[in-house]
Amino acid sequence: MTPAARLAAAIEVFANLESERRPAGDALKAWGLAHRFAGSGDRAAIAGLVYDALRRRASSAWLMGAETPRAILLGMLKRERGLDSDAIGKLASGAQYAPEALSDDERKRLDAADMAAAPPHIVGDYPEWLDAHFARAFGDARAEEGAALASRAPLDLRVNVLKADTFKTAAMLSDLKPEEGRWSPWGLRIRLGADAKSPAIHAEPAFLKGLVEVQDEGSQLAALFSAAKPGEQVIDLCAGAGGKTLALAAMMDNKGQIYATDDDKRRLAPIHERLARSGARNVQVRTPKSVGGEIDDLATRCDLVLIDAPCTGTGSWRRNPDAKWRMRPGALEQRQKEQAAILERAVPLLKAGGRIVYVTCSVLDEENGAQVRGFMTRHHEFSVQPPAETVKALGERAAIFGTSARLSAEGILMTPRTTETDGFFVAVLVRSS
Repeated sequence: MTPAARLAAAIEVFANLESERRPAGDALKAWGLAHRFAGSGDRAAIAGLVYDALRRRASSAWLMGAETPRAILLGMLKRERGLDSDAIGKLASGAQYAPEALSDDERKRLDAADMAAAPPHIVGDYPEWLDAHFARAFGDARAEEGAALASRAPLDLRVNVLKADTFKTAAMLSDLKPEEGRWSPWGLRIRLGADAKSPAIHAEPAFLKGLVEVQDEGSQLAALFSAAKPGEQVIDLCAGAGGKTLALAAMMDNKGQIYATDDDKRRLAPIHERLARSGARNVQVRTPKSVGGEIDDLATRCDLVLIDAPCTGTGSWRRNPDAKWRMRPGALEQRQKEQAAILERAVPLLKAGGRIVYVTCSVLDEENGAQVRGFMTRHHEFSVQPPAETVKALGERAAIFGTSARLSAEGILMTPRTTETDGFFVAVLVRSS
């Protein structure tokens, strides 16, 4: 397929996901099944166009003065891909399989690219109803923070130190040109171009042998900040597929015990294969029972309870851009209730001196600092470990990280704009008695 034909296909897919209110992945899969002549490179390029359009949907529509799929795709080429009107005109030329030729008004808008009067939620490409929430979290920087959340994420890998070191693993993946992580001692980063296919990392020998796992650097840091030590008794209370469980096992050098559980047993399904591949031997998976009680025997025994809390996922919009346009206020309210409940669930599990590490992949204060403040008013036996103390786990990188991330009285907030990670919040709550 020509680049122009790919653009036309992306407009078609975008129209389909809009009209049928379906996730982007479903719409792309349906298009691929209906157009089997398209090769893998074509499908990857079309997917890239669609996801970039979702990332810059609001600003692209503002730029073009219309909210049609065509307007959004054309505006995205200017906003995200940096093409000028002549380059866009070569794609939208009206030739065979290409979109209709640019109108005079479209060309004028592309040439002007005037965003000066756009409100913060347009510049930041997030839903208007979230503007007050973003203002609470970021103040006058909310448009810039939103725009960074709309950028394309790199592919981050965590080297499994139970089996390998970063230098040797990077050499095994040299054809992918990995870079050392900016913060994580275990991190490798593979940067992806706008039209690039995601590398088949799951087919790489380094992955198959358990030397690396796919994990955003912010998620790696959340595990690092837990300060899990060999010999400790640890619960990963929302373990899901096990990304942080695996990181904790490596930090603990397979010594001590990790109990991995989750309210939804379906989310735990991938963890067994991942544990086997990683070489982690100090993990027990506690599958939830229909009547609960799967971790009742651990009461007052634990040094650490990690809570990777259910949240709105606003911090992961780079990887799931259509989620932000499907998010509704009711989802935020529901997540807040779930977060408060799971914090309460952790309390009886801890021994004196134990700690809760509360993590979200959200940038909203309602799910982060406000949850910590609420918890502290209910539990005076806990104190917040000063974030400046927590980040010392980064060693010589701690000082510059401390000036990059947002450190508050409640915890640490990482964002794509400040730390070049997904959006993550981490709070360490220490029990005194």
